[in-house]
Amino acid sequence: MNNVAINPNTIDNGVNVEALLGAREALTAAPAAARFQWRAACEWVRGTHSRTSIQSFSGLGEEQSHKTSTSFDTDHPEIFASEDAGPTPVEYVLVGLAGCLTAGVAAVAQNRGVQLHSVRAVLSGDMDIQGILGIDPDVRNGFDNIVVKFDIDADASRADIEAIVAQSQKRSAVFDAIANPTDISVVVA
Repeated sequence: MNNVAINPNTIDNGVNVEALLGAREALTAAPAAARFQWRAACEWVRGTHSRTSIQSFSGLGEEQSHKTSTSFDTDHPEIFASEDAGPTPVEYVLVGLAGCLTAGVAAVAQNRGVQLHSVRAVLSGDMDIQGILGIDPDVRNGFDNIVVKFDIDADASRADIEAIVAQSQKRSAVFDAIANPTDISVVVA
């Protein structure tokens, strides 16, 4: 790592910051277009195995679609008398958090003119499954805590890297959704 001033136009972390800043400016002028709805459709397969598909969403005032549909299988390990046909749903929560924070690191670094060489996030979430299994009603069903540990190689000081990670955390939608209460309605059609 060095502290040499680098021309921000030579930094390439793969993030089009100009487009992001342009979108921010446009959405500041048209806040209704900033309302997005993300969707997932889940089908039960067998036992505790299910498959969730992601394809369409709405935003910018109209229906949108990803380039391709993506499916995610979830299940539970054999130690829970399941078939282990995919990661557990809580592992996908860690995947979402890791992906959101890491994307934020790339975007913030690009905006600040910091060249990244590698970014690795390792996440762990502690959970007491006595709550899920109904053994102890005082034990929560979710994570007790989540630890995100970044290992970042960049042309920046440790303080600058820490500031990039802090800004990514501050702007992360998934971090916010996990760290703060979200209104959730579960209904039967």
